[in-house]
Amino acid sequence: MIVAGIDVGSLTGKTVILEFEPGNNYKIISSAIVPTSPIPAKTANNAYDRALEKDNLTRADVQYIIGTGYGRVRIPFANSNISEITCHGRGAHSQLESVRMIIDIGGQDSKVIKIDETGKLLDFAMNDKCAAGTGRFLEVMARALEVKLDDMGRISFLSKHPALITAQCSVFAETEVVSLIAEGKKVEDIIAGIHEAIASRIMSLVNRVGIVKDVTISGGVAKNEGVVNALEKKLGFEIKKLPMDPQLMGALGAALFAKDELIKKSKPKKRTLKKWDF
Repeated sequence: MIVAGIDVGSLTGKTVILEFEPGNNYKIISSAIVPTSPIPAKTANNAYDRALEKDNLTRADVQYIIGTGYGRVRIPFANSNISEITCHGRGAHSQLESVRMIIDIGGQDSKVIKIDETGKLLDFAMNDKCAAGTGRFLEVMARALEVKLDDMGRISFLSKHPALITAQCSVFAETEVVSLIAEGKKVEDIIAGIHEAIASRIMSLVNRVGIVKDVTISGGVAKNEGVVNALEKKLGFEIKKLPMDPQLMGALGAALFAKDELIKKSKPKKRTLKKWDF
């Protein structure tokens, strides 16, 4: 049996395709990450087709699909959809069973998700009012500093005196960064300061739900070692690293829920006995 999870986010679309057998055993047979288009349905189609092509599959091979992410309700071929908060919790827990908190730093929002020992959602806090502390914020800062987004983590480790970024708004923070450049501050110090500002923003969400161990990070920003390092310093302990691409956690969780739904639908319905059956 083959199922898929499709996560349509603000910056990327992701697909995970699972193959499973009775007994709850499964394996990931394909995945894909593509840039978003202005139309969520197009993003979903691109991510899905890319994943199918990788394993020489057709759409007819996939028996159930669940969508997630901000564009989840606009995936026309999905059987159903589930919140990305629930899906990130399920996906991360499937990779690290000891995890009780997931910090998901997405393109346009950040979330802190608390789960129980089964991966079930207990609580969450979300920053969706401002781009500060998100992937989009890092993109804006990278352009202002004229550095590659993928290089920011590495560069930040060269810093000996991180700059202080006080602005809580991404627009004002960009202005502050431009001023720091004009003052002659080192690029590595500015980037380190940006990472610390993001970590502070995330910690305000962590404190709202309450710190627990173990913690992991999902989303594209999890690939930025500078942000991870800044968060670890504020948490006071190591963040657990996911064994697979952290950007795929939402799509993986959606695929696991699709597996559950398909198993549920494949079970024969119990017949209710009527008095005339005796």
